[in-house]
Amino acid sequence: MGFLLAAIGLALLLFSADYMVRGAVGVARRIGLSPLIIGLSVVAIGTSAPELATSVSAAIGGQSGLALGNVLGSNIYNVVLIGGVTGMVAPGAVPEKIMVFDLPLLLGATVLLMIFAYSGARLNRVEGGVMLSAYIGYILWTADLI
Repeated sequence: MGFLLAAIGLALLLFSADYMVRGAVGVARRIGLSPLIIGLSVVAIGTSAPELATSVSAAIGGQSGLALGNVLGSNIYNVVLIGGVTGMVAPGAVPEKIMVFDLPLLLGATVLLMIFAYSGARLNRVEGGVMLSAYIGYILWTADLI
């Protein structure tokens, strides 16, 4: 029974992922944004919402290791496994914008998180606010709103 439920869940996941990508590309075309910008914002937020809920719930419950482990683990998984599998299944060029802006920003955000985590061995509200503000700035910059 467990295998059947897992198979059904995987099928629904694949269907919904395809539906979300098609919807996001449709929205991008209607409002004049490139699919790259939609992928870096709307799709990224949508696929990360469950991780946000899990991490916030764990942090509120006093499980900071679980909260931070979820954040770091999912990012490592996304970059290494999903990036690797995607490259194997459908090799393609990396857009120049990602090479010159987004990848260095990802590296910088990672270093900033490391600095915050090592300073006092905790993430405090100010540091969290800095990270959140940086993401809001990134979204606004990416959408050419600032």
